[in-house]
Parts: sequence; C-alpha cells; structure tokens
Amino acid sequence: MKPARTLLPGILALASLVASAQTTLPAVKVTAPAYSSQHGGYLISGDFKVDPRMPSVVFPAQALVKDDILSIEPIHLQDDEYLVLQECVSADCHEASLVRLWKSDDIGGNDTRRNRVWITHENKYFIWLKRLPEVSGVSCGQGWFKFDASTTKCGSHFTSFQQISPPLMLIPDGDLAAFHQDAVQKAIQADPVQVAQQTHEGSTYVVTYEGGSMVRIRRMHAVRDN
Repeated sequence: MKPARTLLPGILALASLVASAQTTLPAVKVTAPAYSSQHGGYLISGDFKVDPRMPSVVFPAQALVKDDILSIEPIHLQDDEYLVLQECVSADCHEASLVRLWKSDDIGGNDTRRNRVWITHENKYFIWLKRLPEVSGVSCGQGWFKFDASTTKCGSHFTSFQQISPPLMLIPDGDLAAFHQDAVQKAIQADPVQVAQQTHEGSTYVVTYEGGSMVRIRRMHAVRDN
C-alpha cells in the first residue's frame, strides 16, 4: 500500500480537474416560453404575473404585440364587480384607455369569442377588478310612479363608461351613474380589489381576487410555418 503522502498530489490534481470541469460547464439556456403549450396552430402562454408594487394589477410578463389574442375568462364575478382591461395611452401611462370589461351577467356560455381580445398594436396592457355600487332593477327616469311610461329603466349594472381615464380608474357615466352620483364618486376613489392568489395551470394563468372571484387568462399567437 502506498503511503498517503504519495496519493495526496494525485487527489489534489483530481480535485482541481473536477473543480475546473464544474466551473467551465456551458450555461443552460431555456428557449421555450414559460408556462407555454402549442395547440391548433397557436402558441399559448400563461406567462402573467401580479405587480408587487400594485397587488391588484395583473399584466403579461412580456409585452403584448400585434396579432396576439388575449383570452380573459372570468369564472365567477360578484354582482358589484367589473373586470377591466386597460391599455396605456401615453408613454408614462398617465392616462389609460378602456379596452373591454366583463360583468357578472355576461360571463359563461359556450361562445368563447366574447372573452377574446385581438391585440392590434404593441402596448402596455393590464387587468384589474373594480367594485361599484350594487344596483338592481333601478328606475331612474322622471316618472312619478315605478310603472309610469315616462320612467326609464336603468338596469342592474353600469353599462356606459368614460373611454379615457387615469389608470386603475373606472368611471361610469349615463343615467344610472347620475342617479347614484354620490355612491359612484366614492367608489371611483376606492382602490381596486387585491389579488389573493395566483397560480399557473399549464399554459393558463389563474388569478383569484379577495372575495373569491376567479379569472383564467391566456395569451395566444399564431405559429407561422417555416
């Protein structure tokens, strides 16, 4: 058996070789988009997240570009909640434009087209949830009695909104908003609903808000053949 001192140089050399091999291994580069899949000629991605500085704002990890299709599917909304998609209209996002919104009475069904937004230009888009005063079958016309022919039925949800507003602000207008002016003004100034939980189910991003409302979000883009 060889003395330990004669083995030591070999052990040190081997250790040096292993360390050298470990530090010179090429970096692993992940080329596939995160949380993605391919189906029906589309690359589908659920790569969305919540801005930690604004815990109510959901946005795509990579900016949406022309010809993206944004699929926003509310699974459940409270009667007083409005799910909002806005885009910036200035470089500093001092103002935002209302792209689309969803209410509790127009979600569900088999027609998925209502939940798909065709992106026509690259921009900053963001998704958030707002609570407004709850109304139910309100009459806001000038008639003296509820069934007077001159009385206007305003419905159970706000349906008309200012197109341009500060970001994270949803401003109803029209007869129903005027009828509930004080409550509407108070609600406008309140913060959006915060996100309680977020997760990825394959290529679908699932966000749950405080109160239990849930939304499934995906980004789709047609894959071109080489």
